[in-house]
Amino acid sequence: MFKGSNVALITPFKNNKLDEDNYIKLIHFHIKNGTSGLVPAGTTGESPTLSHDEHEKVIELCVKESNGKLPVIAGTGSNSTEEAISLTTHAEKIGANGALIVTPYYNKPTQEGLYQHYRAINDKCGIPIIIYNIPGRSVVDMSVDTMAKLYELKNIVGVKDATGDLNRVDQSLKKMGKDFIQLTGNDDNALEFNKRGGIGTISVTANIAPKLCSEFQKFSVLNDEKSKLEAERIDKILQPLHHSMFVESNPSPVKYAAKLLDLCDDEVRLPMVKVNDKTKKIVEDALKSTKLI
Repeated sequence: MFKGSNVALITPFKNNKLDEDNYIKLIHFHIKNGTSGLVPAGTTGESPTLSHDEHEKVIELCVKESNGKLPVIAGTGSNSTEEAISLTTHAEKIGANGALIVTPYYNKPTQEGLYQHYRAINDKCGIPIIIYNIPGRSVVDMSVDTMAKLYELKNIVGVKDATGDLNRVDQSLKKMGKDFIQLTGNDDNALEFNKRGGIGTISVTANIAPKLCSEFQKFSVLNDEKSKLEAERIDKILQPLHHSMFVESNPSPVKYAAKLLDLCDDEVRLPMVKVNDKTKKIVEDALKSTKLI
């Protein structure tokens, strides 16, 4: 169910309020343009500054508007286990197909603490759980051994790997087998990630280039020479865009790109701020190089 180009959806704001009209427009934009799955209320969706009610609303709208056309992997992680359970059980209740749960940030739990956190959530819900391992933001790094132990539980099905360490793909494949879903959280390493056994991405770039990201993912998992060459061709086109999305902290650059494409405004919530002029130029040049503007 979870493979290909899954978009880490941005959350549009207007006057510091959720912009429901443009959010709904974004969802249908992805349905029409080949995106494989929708991931609302993640880091790219500015989950740290969404209120609890907004967090639930963003997921509810995504489930309602996608209407079964695309799977919804709801961002339901927290550094509070009880809050993560609450968000995950709510996502399950309103029809999300899965949950993306980040390793608890700031608390710095041990590997045993990580295991018990996910186990507690697993035991309270009945939907598939994707572990989100991103030590660059959460400070903690879940080991492959801990992941393997969690994979024995009924709802843990895979990982969004944002470590940047491609050897993790090989290690996880060896330890858990090919049925353990491996999605990269780094757009720029998606080609090599899939070559090693990954089956997709949860993508920032897909917010603004859904067709290209979808086509790339389709070809990158095929083994014939023509498909491999096509995947490499599209990857070269996308690399400047991938780079531009992280010149400043995500999601400010992708929101600026979305504004240029008339998808939504570039408003972000403090402590995030809009990109500076130098970054604007980099984003504009990347969009031009990919012929999006």
